[in-house]
Amino acid sequence: MNRAFSRKKDKTWMHTPETLSKHYIPYNAKFLGSTEVEQPKGTEVVRDAVRKLKFARHIKKSEGQKIPKVELQISIYGVKILEPKTKEVQHNCQLHRISFCADDKTDKRIFTFICKDSESNKHLCYVFDSEKCAEEITLTIGQAFDLAYRKFLESGGKDVETRKQIAGLQKRIQDLETENMELKNKVQDLENQLRITQVSTSSAGSVTPQSPSTDIFDMIPFSPTSHQSSIPTRNGTQPPPVPSRSAEIKRDLFGAEPFDPFNCGAGDFPPDIQSKLDEMQEGFKMGLTLEGTVFCLDPLDSRC
Repeated sequence: MNRAFSRKKDKTWMHTPETLSKHYIPYNAKFLGSTEVEQPKGTEVVRDAVRKLKFARHIKKSEGQKIPKVELQISIYGVKILEPKTKEVQHNCQLHRISFCADDKTDKRIFTFICKDSESNKHLCYVFDSEKCAEEITLTIGQAFDLAYRKFLESGGKDVETRKQIAGLQKRIQDLETENMELKNKVQDLENQLRITQVSTSSAGSVTPQSPSTDIFDMIPFSPTSHQSSIPTRNGTQPPPVPSRSAEIKRDLFGAEPFDPFNCGAGDFPPDIQSKLDEMQEGFKMGLTLEGTVFCLDPLDSRC
């Protein structure tokens, strides 16, 4: 995992792993909003986003609108943004989708992170104003990301891989069962057609010669000595030809190729499980960058 903690390399995690794994860490903050950005990482990227949202905030403030307060719940399952009173979830940012997190090293209130939206796949920059705990929040997000990645490697990744293989095998078995059922129906249709032909020829003919012995499908057994000669039946008609079987591919009783679980390719896996696994692997591989920077660059920004 490519983790860049910048100036925080000497920092230690602030919470026990059990707290973030079994519970969550709550923080109160003001939500300045979110805006689309072009890149998943970068100091200049978040600096421009903070400038943009701060300017919009000052306009709303001049119009008498208050900045909404939110509650952040941080755990190994993601960063939830909730309405403080109703606890309604406004945004749910999964950790493997968060690629960049930064706080203002001069103004301890402002922090931001970039998260890839699950529906549009666009990169959105979320900006918050906290009570002088911006650095603590970014470190908590970093610790949660680290724990989630370790959990994914130790158990989650293996579990997903196992479920993916089982689902692929189940889909393959289901396809084979469907194919076998279709072949059974075809055999039944051929038997019905043969019986109808025998009944019609029996009623039309005046002489009823003794019928040759047949197999379980009422088919005349193949004889190598009579392969070139025709075998007359009632009214001189010929039985339907026995379909030839190819010796190149071994098939079962119903003509289906035998199932080999070791030859299941990636294309046999259900697309939803495959895409989810690829998404998590890609997100954790990109890593989370924690960085401290300066967002307040002019007098307007300093009045937060």
